[in-house]
Amino acid sequence: MALLVGRHLNKIDKKGRVSVPKPYREAVLAQGFAGVYIYPYFKYPALEGAGEAFMQRLSESLEDNLALYSDEQEDIAAITLENTFQLAFDSEGRINLPTELCQHAGLDGQALFVGRGSRFQIWSPDAYQEHRSGALERAKATGATLQLSPKRNGEG
Repeated sequence: MALLVGRHLNKIDKKGRVSVPKPYREAVLAQGFAGVYIYPYFKYPALEGAGEAFMQRLSESLEDNLALYSDEQEDIAAITLENTFQLAFDSEGRINLPTELCQHAGLDGQALFVGRGSRFQIWSPDAYQEHRSGALERAKATGATLQLSPKRNGEG
């Protein structure tokens, strides 16, 4: 799957429709469903979105890595799967954001799409700017580093 990267600012029309950035649309279209899955991001006033492949992986991870019926499994399923909207693209590549999602993320007139690799987030531009500066400061303060995963076949 193509990586979902970069930032894209798009207008939300009066009907709640917003155009999903073309690179994101192209990446998820190859997965079968002509749309995206969107749910409220529980850590911040934002939305998280992905294609069908990521949602399948999330669901399988809940079943494979957490004890069945455990509080942790139930909680994560409740905050993600239970609140996920399956939103189909219209003929112009737009989705219609439900009111409850817009309220959660404080979206009013503009949506900032932010790539996160296999998923993306949707923020109000002002909230994202505040979040982004905080993330930079935290990374500097902690000296954040990342150990790369081992190479997979054919990767550089």
